[in-house]
Amino acid sequence: MNKYEAEFSNIVRSFRKKHMGKGPSKITTTFCKNWAICEMEGNLSPVEKFIASADEGKQALRSARTEMVKQMYKKHPPVEMEDFLGCHYVDLFVDIDIDRDFGMSIFVFDEDIQEKFCK
Repeated sequence: MNKYEAEFSNIVRSFRKKHMGKGPSKITTTFCKNWAICEMEGNLSPVEKFIASADEGKQALRSARTEMVKQMYKKHPPVEMEDFLGCHYVDLFVDIDIDRDFGMSIFVFDEDIQEKFCK
């Protein structure tokens, strides 16, 4: 992870804390073409971990977590990311493995950020 990817990780963590109350404990970002791929550990709060102890709670939590994150970025466009990268945010793909407390977010931008920041 280079310094730009590390700073992008910090922006993601800050955004999640601001809009969800808690950010992941660890984020690793990789720029690949026009994607910023973020691997995130330590996403769940203690209450969410308790809910996930039941199978039906696990499914509900996964669904809520993925949809909630997507809606959060629609409601609050990530201008901090756009300002930092100098390009426009286009879309977001999200998934989380509740058992491992490991999530992935793939941010899509309108420019090749790998070319721009990983020379």
